[in-house]
Amino acid sequence: TAEMRADLVRFFCFQVFHFAQICFLIDWMMGKCVHCCKGVGRDLTTRQKERKISMALRRIICIEDDLLRKKSRPVDKFDEKLHKLLDDMAETMYNANGVGLAAPQVAVLRRVVVMDCGDGLIEMVNPEIIETEGEQDGPEGCLSVPGRRGMVKRPMKVRARFQDRNGEWYEIEAEELLARCIMHETDHLDGQLYVDIMSRELFDEDDPQDEETEDSKA
Repeated sequence: TAEMRADLVRFFCFQVFHFAQICFLIDWMMGKCVHCCKGVGRDLTTRQKERKISMALRRIICIEDDLLRKKSRPVDKFDEKLHKLLDDMAETMYNANGVGLAAPQVAVLRRVVVMDCGDGLIEMVNPEIIETEGEQDGPEGCLSVPGRRGMVKRPMKVRARFQDRNGEWYEIEAEELLARCIMHETDHLDGQLYVDIMSRELFDEDDPQDEETEDSKA
């Protein structure tokens, strides 16, 4: 019986030791996982902060500036400089409560536009209008023409192709407000403003039917 008790004690000690090893291993693995997750989160936060800090508001030039009448050049380098421009343009557009902004409006003669008509940011580099369809007549404004609005006829539907910030080509089919915005911003790239093609100016007392108030700043 003494020998049996000794065997039981040895067996019990072995099990405890084995269990302790398993607990230590689990604790070590959990610690590594937590450490790794914390590291990833910290790195991501740092990158987000760095990107936020790197963004800058750019000055929007107004109709009196002759630069708005010049034709923009195509983008041929898809580098950090372009990424910085796109980030700054988006920040500037949102800060000004606009729905679109073209590079010439921040004194950069490159074929670059950003827009957000409510469904998220769209970045377009070297945009090209492929096809248009229908017609819509509605109010437009412009961040470069502050305090003014006018009635402008635009296509109801637009199909365009463009490159993203990395140079990849895409196509987009848009209608109504987004179609209007694409036409408005691509006009900027060729030195044309909405005031050049509006049918009439709108004033405070005017209240056109079906007015899309959100497209008043592009």
